[in-house]
Amino acid sequence: MPPFLIALYGNLLNGAILGAVYGMMTMGLSLIFGVLRIVNVGHGAFIMVGAYTAFFLFTLYGIPPLLAVPFSFIIGMGLGALFFYTVIKRLIDSPELTTLLATFSFGVLLEEVAKLLWGPDYRGFNWEVGSLHLPFVTIPLEKLYAFLASVSMALILYIWFKKGRSGMAIRAIMEDREGASCCGINVDGMYGLSFSIGIALTVASGSLLTLFIPVGIHPYMGGIYTLKAFVIAVLGGLSSPWGAFFGGFIFGLVENGAYSLFGLVPGLEPFSMTYFAAFLILLILLLIRPEGLLGANGG
Repeated sequence: MPPFLIALYGNLLNGAILGAVYGMMTMGLSLIFGVLRIVNVGHGAFIMVGAYTAFFLFTLYGIPPLLAVPFSFIIGMGLGALFFYTVIKRLIDSPELTTLLATFSFGVLLEEVAKLLWGPDYRGFNWEVGSLHLPFVTIPLEKLYAFLASVSMALILYIWFKKGRSGMAIRAIMEDREGASCCGINVDGMYGLSFSIGIALTVASGSLLTLFIPVGIHPYMGGIYTLKAFVIAVLGGLSSPWGAFFGGFIFGLVENGAYSLFGLVPGLEPFSMTYFAAFLILLILLLIRPEGLLGANGG
């Protein structure tokens, strides 16, 4: 097999693995928008919180990043509840620009607090548990575990959303807020729960991302992931958490596959060109299907 194809197949497989984490990273963003119609532009700051959570639990207490995910989820629930009941609850029916500014401000606040507490330096760690050797690529097992954890959390959320009482109540609110309220559903309570779970998923994904960025943890690391999450969310259908999860797979494949292809072209910087490829595919898809892969309320 030609070396280029070996490298391409390896990159695509790694892209699918990373894409699952991207998908989980974006599910929280889509859930919040789908229920509350609020775009969380401070999304990346919560990813940063999850990354620092995994870093400190590992370096101070030896807790592996996978076991840090429940801690990150709980921290995210707390941050989400705090943010919702102090700020967002008062702005639910406000103009879109108001909530955009509120989420942006909270993101900046988290970044500056992180810089004050832990400094601006880049940090990182390595957690190695072996490798899976395939004919065309070697996959570190810790990355495979991150893939399995992301898929498992997405499935748990799907089951809760479809079968759980609170999950069904949230679906009812997404369909008709006034009708759900008339049926006795606590709309404000479900809004708070949705927002908290959305933030918790985001923070938990930050812990898993540390397995892919061994030296990339710093207070302002979230910016690039905010950009990626918006691309993935629109790709899958902005209000659809499940569309976001599958959109993450597509983005991961495009990002890693394009890197191999652009690396063959002299004079191009492959890393930068992957974003061009991602936005080009997004543009083409939206021209064909403006509502995204699974539609505005798919899944």
